[in-house]
This record gives sequence, structure tokens and C-alpha cells, in this order.
Amino acid sequence: MTAEIMTMSEIEEQFDNEWVLVEDPELDRNNKVVRGRVLVHSKNRNDIDAVAIRLRPKRSAFLYTGPPPDNILINI
Repeated sequence: MTAEIMTMSEIEEQFDNEWVLVEDPELDRNNKVVRGRVLVHSKNRNDIDAVAIRLRPKRSAFLYTGPPPDNILINI
């Protein structure tokens, strides 16, 4: 776990093609994550889910920093 506040650009650069759990995300007017505290990152979504269940952050966002996986529905 990193628990470091990072911008979305920093997250995408450092954790390319990974799932990222961000606590207390700051959102822009379009509800897109601008920055937040990175709690954990992994290539495996199940790892992120396990940490989220254990920590139960009050406000969080799940991000994927790569192209959308084929088996994921994205609602924009």
C-alpha cells in the first residue's frame, strides 16, 4: 500500500494498466477523479476488492489505468 496523495496523471503514469483504490478522491465538475490518496494498486482487481473490504474507506474510487478490459461494462 502506498497511502500517498497523487494526481490522476501521476496515478496513470506510475500504475499503468493496473487497478487502483483511491481514498477521498477529489473530483472535477464532471465527477472525474483529479487526485486522491492511493491505498493500493494491483494488476488483479480481486486484490483491490479484498483491501477495500478490509479497510472499508468512507469515500473511495476504483480506477483502472489501462484500456477497458473486454469483460467490463463502462457506463459513462
